[in-house]
Amino acid sequence: MRFTPISRLICRLPRPGSCGHLQSRAFQPDVVPRDSKAKPIKYKIPQFYDPYGPRPPPSEKIIQLAERIGALSEEERGQIMPTLAERLKLPKLQPISTEGMEMGSEGGAAGPKVEEKKAEKTAFDVKLEKFDASAKIKVIKEVRAFTNLGLKEAKDLVEKVPVVLKQGVTKEEANDMIEKIKAAGGVAVME
Repeated sequence: MRFTPISRLICRLPRPGSCGHLQSRAFQPDVVPRDSKAKPIKYKIPQFYDPYGPRPPPSEKIIQLAERIGALSEEERGQIMPTLAERLKLPKLQPISTEGMEMGSEGGAAGPKVEEKKAEKTAFDVKLEKFDASAKIKVIKEVRAFTNLGLKEAKDLVEKVPVVLKQGVTKEEANDMIEKIKAAGGVAVME
C-alpha cells in the first residue's frame, strides 16, 4: 500500500481558514448574524391574488343596476349587450375565419364542408418496393439517373427498400421511371 497518493489527496482538501467556492453563505463576512431566539416575521398574504390591487366597493347606483339586471328574464338579458353596443357605438365584431384549421371529429360540422367529388391527382410519388439481389447494381444506376444522387446516397436509398424515390412527378414521368426500374430488375409503384 502506497501512502503518497493519499497524502497528495489530503493536501488538496480545502483548509478551514481558506476561502473555497464550496462555502455556505453563513461563513461569508458580509452576512449579519441573526438572533436565533427571534420570532420569524409574519407577512399578510391575501386570500386571492388580484393583479390590479384593492378596488373600492361599487357605488349604490351600480348595486341597484346589478339587482335590476338579475331580476330580468333570460330573453331580456340576452338583449342587453346588443342594445349597449348600439347605444355606446361599439364597433361590430368581425367573424374569425377558420378556413384551413382542422376542427377535429367534434367540430367537423362547423368547419368548411369537404367537396364530395375529388379532383384528379396530378402529382405522384414513385416508390421502390423490392428488387432482385443480382440486379442491385443496375437498380442503383437507374436510381442515380433520375434522382441526381451520388453513388453512396443512391446505394443507401436502394438498401432502405421500400422507399419513396421521387415525389411530386407527373404521371408520364412516373410511368417512365417505373418502366426503367422494371427493366433493371426492380419493382416500383406509383402512389
